[in-house]
Amino acid sequence: MGWLCQPCPSGMDRTGAAQTVARRERRMRNIRKAVITAAGRGTRQFPATRTLQKEMLPLVDRDGITKPALQLLVEEAVNAGIEQVGIVVNPESEAGIRAYFGALTDEEAGWGNDKQLLYEQAEHLQHLGERIVTIVQSEPLGLGHAVYLAREFVGEEPFIMYLGDHVLLSHTEKNCTQQVLDVYAQTGGTLSAVRRTPEERVHLYGTLAGTPLPSVTNTLHVTAMIEKPSVEQARASLRMSTLPEGVYYCFFGINVFTPEIFECLERTIAEGHRMKGEYQLTTAQQMLVERGSYYACEIAGEALDIGIPQGYLEAQMALGLAGTYGDALRRWMNERGGCDR
Repeated sequence: MGWLCQPCPSGMDRTGAAQTVARRERRMRNIRKAVITAAGRGTRQFPATRTLQKEMLPLVDRDGITKPALQLLVEEAVNAGIEQVGIVVNPESEAGIRAYFGALTDEEAGWGNDKQLLYEQAEHLQHLGERIVTIVQSEPLGLGHAVYLAREFVGEEPFIMYLGDHVLLSHTEKNCTQQVLDVYAQTGGTLSAVRRTPEERVHLYGTLAGTPLPSVTNTLHVTAMIEKPSVEQARASLRMSTLPEGVYYCFFGINVFTPEIFECLERTIAEGHRMKGEYQLTTAQQMLVERGSYYACEIAGEALDIGIPQGYLEAQMALGLAGTYGDALRRWMNERGGCDR
């Protein structure tokens, strides 16, 4: 939401007013909250998602602990300094997600596993759970609607937003979220992480183009955006001379929004702008592009989509190779003839 200029209070000179504005801007850049959308039905992973929310599909993380994908995102946010996490859920999955991040049950406490590991992990989950608020999306009305439901949780603050069915894997010491927040500290406004994507895959993602910012490395001022364009649309409207032929910038799965996004989503919903019966987040994002302060940054990392079988396999392989079992996994692959078999 844009700030309105107010008259200086009595006794406050222009310097004092400027300092007040500067403090306000610093607060607006101090991001404390994250929103994870995790209400989708996971139809592309049926039948595994018949009784299990897709964001709760298990993965062996880099530390060798088996966790649901949702936990990886919550840990990603908390490790980047986020204090509160709002998870948008559907009515069927809310109880299970809340229970997962809850206290150890009496039955679990009686298990004969490694007690130290059991209690360490249970305590860790409970600490994460103390930061979590669930937000119920009663009807499957799309990603835009899911984000809009977080309005009360977010309040008048900027926030970071994740797609709940993405696993993030950084290629640097800083996690993907920290990289995005470092750029946001320089740009302000709305900021989306992007990745280079070959043109044969742009139909799967929101795709954008823009003008490079000389002052911020690997960052664009966004000028155009299309939700899941055809190759022809991308070539006609989103081609960038700074990228190789046939390569485009697509959304990575991390966005920083100000409360202004809710104004745009409210308008989208009120005017009934739907695509295939759903309110799309990109409709509101396009409104923000038209307002001018929309940026995109390319970060060093991967976002792997576990909502599809191939993406789920890729996520597990990437985590496995990057983690505790990496050497053992490589030996196993070599024993089977490498990747060609």
